[in-house]
Amino acid sequence: MTATSVRRVARALALGVTAARALAAGGGRARVLARPGGAAFLTAAGEIVWLGPATAPLHPRAMLVTVVPDADIGAELCVDAAGLTPWQPATPPLNAAAAVTMRAGWARLRSDLHMLGAPAGFGALLAGAPLAFPLDGAGTEARALAEACARDDAAAGVPPALALLGLGGGLTPSGDDFVGGALFARHVLAGAGAADAPGWRRVADTVRDAAPARTHPISAALLGDLASGRGHAPLHDLMAALAADDGARARDAAARLVRLGHSSGWDILTGVAAGLAGGPPRETVQ
Repeated sequence: MTATSVRRVARALALGVTAARALAAGGGRARVLARPGGAAFLTAAGEIVWLGPATAPLHPRAMLVTVVPDADIGAELCVDAAGLTPWQPATPPLNAAAAVTMRAGWARLRSDLHMLGAPAGFGALLAGAPLAFPLDGAGTEARALAEACARDDAAAGVPPALALLGLGGGLTPSGDDFVGGALFARHVLAGAGAADAPGWRRVADTVRDAAPARTHPISAALLGDLASGRGHAPLHDLMAALAADDGARARDAAARLVRLGHSSGWDILTGVAAGLAGGPPRETVQ
């Protein structure tokens, strides 16, 4: 198969709203940008989208299929999504009381996080453990962002957020996921009237503007989504469960979230903890 040939993909089983718009604009065609594991990142009509197996969680940029084709980087694919209703994250109506419930629910869930397995990436902070290379020097910035969130001091959150961009390996570095998780939580709290909405919107805009020069284009796109309150389905399920004071559902959602990527889920969850409660503890000195 050459880089200019087309391979038709089996009909999509589900897709997110961003992917649906991009496919519609591109006539169903997309080009392979990267092939991490058993998935593929594509570009469609200039938008980054994601092609994954049916068992993967939904995301606004996701397209789930029975079998991800073995296409080379640069190859053009055709995705048939006709008739599907695009998935989009549900945003439960929140108020200040719900924000208090959400924070209290997170505090309870945090005591059970050992049930989710060994934390990876920034998740070490949730266990009070030292960060491992290449994150071992990032604890100061992570705590500074958490403290800015705890004070609702949006301006103070800008320097540590920018310092963390691009930190770590892979297509979505840990620093990006941590910052994205924190901004996602601030977005949710701002929607409930429990955070400085204009201030944190300015932080999100600053991070989005800086990301293309500091990290991979794929990560910049996903980080921008998180900063705007759009993420993987387990993340939205987690926030809804916390707001509803449903501990069992929150644990299930957190378990699904931390399975994302090598450490992405843990990094996002730790960022959410910082954004909700200013929460990552100091590392244990060994």
